[in-house]
Amino acid sequence: MRIGYGRVSTRDQHPEAQHDALTAAGCQQVFLDTASGKLARRPELDKALLSANRAGDQLVVTKLDRLGRSLENLTDLSNTLQERGVDLVVLDQGIDTSTATGRMFFQILGSIAEFEHALMSERTRDGLAAARARGGPAARSRSSLPGR
Repeated sequence: MRIGYGRVSTRDQHPEAQHDALTAAGCQQVFLDTASGKLARRPELDKALLSANRAGDQLVVTKLDRLGRSLENLTDLSNTLQERGVDLVVLDQGIDTSTATGRMFFQILGSIAEFEHALMSERTRDGLAAARARGGPAARSRSSLPGR
């Protein structure tokens, strides 16, 4: 059975495109979360993992970053699926862990996704430090904000 999982990070984002892609890919069940990818526990992911529990099942996502942001989390999920005999399919990246090539690409893309996230965090910290150095908004304490 093909089980689809999608995730959007904020309530302003809309999961319909992911739902449509997963349905078009032949997923009999689709689970959608509104949660940060940093969170290892997500209610709909938990349900998807409960459904994809038999050898030969496939957990399908549109993009690898919809499943998780850290390589450790992605690897843990992959190992859990592998122990059950469940394959991971990532539509946009053409990953299918039922093949040796798919498993290799999964590891590579997971590493790249984690690297990209680390770079974004680093740029954010650098921007905040620069703003503090200039005495900008990032330099103010919460108590100095209006209404505090």
